[in-house]
Amino acid sequence: MDINFPLVLVVLTFATGAVWLADILVLKKRRLASASPDSGADAPAAGEDGNEPWLVDISRSFFPVLAIVLVLRSFLIEPFQIPSGSMLPTLEVGDFILVNKYAYGLRLPVAGTKIVEMGDPERGDVMVFRYPEDGSTNYIKRVVGLPGDHIRYRNKQLFINDEPVPREFVARLPPLERWREQLGDVEHDLYLTMNRLNGSGEGEWIVPLGHYFVMGDNRDNSNDSRFWGTVPDDMVVGKAFAIWMHWKSLTSLPSFDRVGGIQ
Repeated sequence: MDINFPLVLVVLTFATGAVWLADILVLKKRRLASASPDSGADAPAAGEDGNEPWLVDISRSFFPVLAIVLVLRSFLIEPFQIPSGSMLPTLEVGDFILVNKYAYGLRLPVAGTKIVEMGDPERGDVMVFRYPEDGSTNYIKRVVGLPGDHIRYRNKQLFINDEPVPREFVARLPPLERWREQLGDVEHDLYLTMNRLNGSGEGEWIVPLGHYFVMGDNRDNSNDSRFWGTVPDDMVVGKAFAIWMHWKSLTSLPSFDRVGGIQ
């Protein structure tokens, strides 16, 4: 079972904060009063000698750290690891990336509700979002279609609003071909599988308002909007902007050769 880390983080932050606040407002005063020589008590009970109980001590220590992590992770920057090859050659399995959480607006943690408008996904962005079919698994794909766009994919050629997306052949790397595509202002490389007469996931789609059409750069090996539909705006997590480390498995050593921006 997958652990909902954002929910756990929110619960722990509020729980430790509540214990610490309760101690400041009420519990500490009671402990000090019970420990006073004038209190008339024969002997102070556990935690009533002026020292903090273990739960208060832990809460006081962890709350600031949890609060900082919650703010950073929810509103600023969040790290992710790439688990599959659907975004090759742009992102490789084992890439550790950074995601800008405020590029598309400030959102409440867990709920994902946008509370401050900052911007919207643009064509060509590499975007992290929650998988629409379960609402919890994080996916990463490239934004191809914006609200209202007519998307068509035929014979491995992408069309947007009936215009073919410009591309040029780069290299043959059996069993793949490498192409360079121009999506809006973003130029990026993609893979197409050789010896396939037609592309995977052919069809036509109209992108609904408030939704985005996304595709993987490894076009014939990507589970994306061609198969399960568009991404609602409330599922958007943020914009991937940098690779900060590559570490494919625990049996290999971390590498920093791929550190840099994401196109």
